[in-house]
Amino acid sequence: MNVAPPREEYHAHPLLESEVDPDPLAQFGRWFEEAVTGGVPQPNAMTLATATPDGSPSARMVLLKDFDARGFVFFTNYESRKAGEMAVNPRAALVFYWYELHRQVRITGRVEKVTAQESDAYFRTRPPMARIGAVASRQSSLLPDRRILDEQVARLNAEFPDGEVPLPDHWGGYRLVPDQIEFWQGRENRLHDRLQYSRAAGDWALVRLYP
Repeated sequence: MNVAPPREEYHAHPLLESEVDPDPLAQFGRWFEEAVTGGVPQPNAMTLATATPDGSPSARMVLLKDFDARGFVFFTNYESRKAGEMAVNPRAALVFYWYELHRQVRITGRVEKVTAQESDAYFRTRPPMARIGAVASRQSSLLPDRRILDEQVARLNAEFPDGEVPLPDHWGGYRLVPDQIEFWQGRENRLHDRLQYSRAAGDWALVRLYP
């Protein structure tokens, strides 16, 4: 079965070394803002790839919640599969794909937990039902019957009628501290632009890759 859609050409402004920021985090900020203003739906959606120590990979979609000079922050259950893999192999990769702009950003680096204070501050911004869901879910564990989860949610609703659900010990944030960031811009005839930043001795080196 051929699942390829009709061929589409990418017509975009070239991605030039002379026009990008020397700091890839600042360059990411530029592109992220352009994704927001350019009508990309949920521009903070990203693929998070992790792996076991023997190299068995897994990937899933998560949401970027913050980024700054230190790295890229997302939140999850500390007892999930992804958390277990990051505990034993603290390296991961992120991919953003903004189809409307024909752009992709690939990021690799080490992961670390954010502070409990950072996790609590973000947790308090979540809607009450999202907080209850985070407490109730044993993410990635076997769920024999959906009713078990629904009953747990009902119990928590009764326990916290005001919606003030405290941060559970098993939930919080991670920060991916990048050591390599690649910016991909779709171009005509599949001759795409790829600029890759790599960290070396605290500085960033920029190179161009073949498409």
